[in-house]
Amino acid sequence: MTHASGTSEEMKPNNMLLHPLDMTAAPQPELLCIFGTGDLGRSLGLRLLQSGYRVVYGSRRPNDCGPLPLGAQVMTHAAAAQSASLIFICVHRDHYEFLEQMAHHLQGKVLVDLSNNLKKNMYPEANGSYLQRLVPKAFVVKGLNTLSAWALQNGLLARKQVYLCGDSTEAKQVVAQMATKLGLTVLDKGSLSAARELEDFPLQLFPEWRLPLSIAVGLTAFFFFYLLIRDVIYAYVENGSDISYRIIISLANKVFPIVALVMLSLCYLPGAIAAFLQLYRGTKYRRFPNWLDRWMLCRKQLGLIALGYAFLHAIYTFIIPIRYNVRHKLISRVVDEMKDNKTTPFYFDNTEAWGTDSFLALGMLGFFLFVLLGLTSLPSVGGTLSWREFSFIQSKLGHLTLFICTAHGYIYGWNKFLRPATYKWYTPPGYMLCLIVPSVVLVLKLLLLLPCVDRTLTRIRQGWERTQPREEMDEIKATNL
Repeated sequence: MTHASGTSEEMKPNNMLLHPLDMTAAPQPELLCIFGTGDLGRSLGLRLLQSGYRVVYGSRRPNDCGPLPLGAQVMTHAAAAQSASLIFICVHRDHYEFLEQMAHHLQGKVLVDLSNNLKKNMYPEANGSYLQRLVPKAFVVKGLNTLSAWALQNGLLARKQVYLCGDSTEAKQVVAQMATKLGLTVLDKGSLSAARELEDFPLQLFPEWRLPLSIAVGLTAFFFFYLLIRDVIYAYVENGSDISYRIIISLANKVFPIVALVMLSLCYLPGAIAAFLQLYRGTKYRRFPNWLDRWMLCRKQLGLIALGYAFLHAIYTFIIPIRYNVRHKLISRVVDEMKDNKTTPFYFDNTEAWGTDSFLALGMLGFFLFVLLGLTSLPSVGGTLSWREFSFIQSKLGHLTLFICTAHGYIYGWNKFLRPATYKWYTPPGYMLCLIVPSVVLVLKLLLLLPCVDRTLTRIRQGWERTQPREEMDEIKATNL
């Protein structure tokens, strides 16, 4: 009994150490400090609290700074700075003077500068560099300035890329670990001299959309003036009729589908060019020309702008029956039939009926697939698809969409290509011009689908090279010798 009792007593301390309800030894979450109680400061504090941190705010008026996230503390700047080693600066550059006055409290602290400016080159030096000069004994890290208060409040941070720069590697590692815990992807841009570049990022105006928008504006202007000359000016010069009222609806409804089809084909043309370039080179390890790289990187934007033009075409088509001149023609025809006391007979032309119905059916189907491509290009939708699913929709269904929309254009002019009246002033109509680029893309794609071409291209993309590397050739020569 004594032995058993002793064993029980010896086991008791170990059982107490393993007790799951003993929370006295649990470490407290890390305390982070935020200078600034505005929208950005409050949103950042809320996100930090949700990520498991403790938050303390530094404010000029601790007792009158508005509502703060539940669970956060607020105190003076000096007291808040002394309580944390990582401090977020969420105030404007114009109010940085108080930081110089409390430089002794910030010595050895990591200061994360989140400030931005209203325009580029607003100050002679970057905000991050200015802050480092005011507080020379602190470790300034410029970063997280591309985050908005709205994104922080709504938790839209998953896989979002943020940038950091600073002269202290250790300080950047501390900030990077915190950002990773928030769900962000961190990219180190180097020393604090890159602060100006980071501060210019939020001031960029659609940098990825500039080339696609320029192409869209150029195509729109070209086809608008081209059709204006062929339709409106030609009718006035040759026939003396003023049909300028058609510019707003009819002319625009010709331009929109033309630009949509051309831009859709421009999404797939660079891929075909790249494939033939790889076939010509016999390797995938050589870089594409810069113009082709840039073209391929903006294919998504080209497709979305094309979808916008297709939407405009669909809307304009629906309002055609309510236009004044269309209603006037219908009413005039009814009145003329009543005066003559006769009804115009319905002549059934099977060929014309098939052409019209096919034209409308292909247009609706092409527009549906167009919308499907646009939806899957959204990150929230594309992120739910596997690589194979995304590739199938964007490549195979994309080329099918291009084929259907091109067929839609061919059927529109199937009985007009050989009519002399079609070529006003010896110029082809706009729908003929817009069929050139998509037809070229489809022919190139058809060539790439040939078994002998597809097999060779697949091997190249898997790493095979037509010419062996120099090292292997030297090794073969040495073996033969």
